Amino acid sequence: MNTPNKLTLLRIVIAPIFAFFLVDDSYGMRLIALGLFIIASLTDLADGYYARKYGIITGFGKFMDPLADKILVSTALISFIYLGYIPPLPVMLIIGREFIITGLRLLVAYSGVVIPPSWGAKVKTFMQFTVVGLILAYVNLISTLQQTGSPALQYFQFDYQWYFGLLLWVTAIITVWTGIDYIVKYFFMIKSVLR
Repeated sequence: MNTPNKLTLLRIVIAPIFAFFLVDDSYGMRLIALGLFIIASLTDLADGYYARKYGIITGFGKFMDPLADKILVSTALISFIYLGYIPPLPVMLIIGREFIITGLRLLVAYSGVVIPPSWGAKVKTFMQFTVVGLILAYVNLISTLQQTGSPALQYFQFDYQWYFGLLLWVTAIITVWTGIDYIVKYFFMIKSVLR
């Protein structure tokens, strides 16, 4: 178990703990959730950097690194639906795509082939992390302003659901498109495994 893989597993462990603190409607708990998300995001950057720098590229890492991202992002998005910050439909599309492509990658991996993340998939992951990060930042900003009784609160109270929904729909479209791209690109490989 090398360092990049340990960082990947750490991200998976952080996901449910992050959700536990996020859904608690209190100032301190939301700050802890933000801190955990930042730590998890940094482990994502660190494991990729470390693996490339020292040439530690393994089949486990190729498969588990994107899976850890999916678990963290899906956990955050489901928590945001629970809290009423975002609409459920784009989240269903995002998570549905992730389940389908992960399942197909597992099938192909069974035959001894690991499908690496595509360039589009990396853009998709960046978009997902960005949306989650923005929502978390906004939630914590509002909590902080309410906690301190700041008059600046009035400047940040807007129809956040519309803006977050728009960002999420753009992310969902990119996510679904990368899923279709995977299926088209590896269609014959997938077909041969399913026989």
